[in-house]
Amino acid sequence: MRAIQIVQPGAAEVLQLCERPMPVAGAGEVLIKVHAAGINRPDVLQRKGLYNPPAGASDLPGLEVAGEIVDGDLDYTTFDLGDAVCALVQGGGYAEYVVAPIEQVLPVPKGWSMLEAATIPENYFTVWSNVWDRARLAAGETLLVQGGSSGIGVTAIQLASALGHRVFATAGSDDKVAACVKLGAERGINYRSEDFGAVVKTLTDGRGVDVILDMVGGDYLPREIDCLADDGRIGLIATLGGSKATVDMGQVLRRRLTISGSTLRPRSPAFKGAIARQLLEKVWPLLATRKLQPVIYEVFPLEQAAAAHALMESSQHVGKIMLQVI
Repeated sequence: MRAIQIVQPGAAEVLQLCERPMPVAGAGEVLIKVHAAGINRPDVLQRKGLYNPPAGASDLPGLEVAGEIVDGDLDYTTFDLGDAVCALVQGGGYAEYVVAPIEQVLPVPKGWSMLEAATIPENYFTVWSNVWDRARLAAGETLLVQGGSSGIGVTAIQLASALGHRVFATAGSDDKVAACVKLGAERGINYRSEDFGAVVKTLTDGRGVDVILDMVGGDYLPREIDCLADDGRIGLIATLGGSKATVDMGQVLRRRLTISGSTLRPRSPAFKGAIARQLLEKVWPLLATRKLQPVIYEVFPLEQAAAAHALMESSQHVGKIMLQVI
C-alpha cells in the first residue's frame, strides 16, 4: 500500500511517499480502506520528533480516518464488511489502509461524505472528553475556547453552541474572530489586540466563565484563572505557549478551581470506546441533521502531505486540513 512516512525528524519535507506492507487486523480490530484522513497538531509534533507514538502503534503519522471496513473481527459488533466508517487510530492514518480497534470505530453520519467524516474523530473525541467528561460543562454554563479557529476550536464552538451554552473564543486575526462568531461563538476575541480576560469578565458581568478549553498553557494559565468563575474548570489539552506557568494557588483554593490536563492518544481502546458511545448517543443525531458542520479549509492528495503540514504550521487555516487518499 501507499503511505506517508517520516524519514527522519525535521521540517515538513521529511514526509515522503513510500510503499509499506498492508497492516493485518487482529482480535478486536478492523482493517479500514482509507478514503480520507485528517491532519492534526500531534502529527506535526511527531514529525519533529517531539511526540513518539505509543508502544505498539504504527510509526506512520495520522490519527483519524474515514473509509470502508474490508476485513477484521466483526463478531458481536453492529458492523459488516463494506460499511462506511470513521475511526480514531493511534497512528497509521496517512496510508491506504489502517487498522483500528473496533471500540474506536463509528458509522459515517447520515448524509456525510467520507472526506467530511474524516474531520470528526480526533476533534470530537478530544472535545467531548475534555469539555464534558473532565471539565463537566453543565446546562447553563459558559465556555471559553482558546484557539477557536483550529480544528479543535471550531468543534468546541459548534458543539457547545448547539447544546445551548454561551461560547466565547479567541483567535489571532479579525477574520478568524469573525469565523468563530459565524460558527456559533457569542463573541470572538482577537488575542493580539484584546485582553481576553477583561473581555470575558465584561461579558459575564464580572462573574467569569465556568469552563476554559486551553491548548496554549504557559502564561495563559494565570490569566485564565483570573477570568474563571468560582468553581470554574480549565481543561488543558496542549502547551503551544509553553509547559511552565506560575499559578496563584490561593485563588485555586479559595475559589475551588480545577485545572485538568489530558492527552488522548495513549489511552486504552476501552477508554476511547466509552467516549465513542457517548458521541454516538449525544452528538451523532446533531451531525445527521447538520446542526454541526464540517469546516474544511483545504484538501491535499496523500502524496502532498508535506504541503498540508506546511499549511498547518503557517496557522493561516480555519478548521481542518485534510488528505484525500481515494
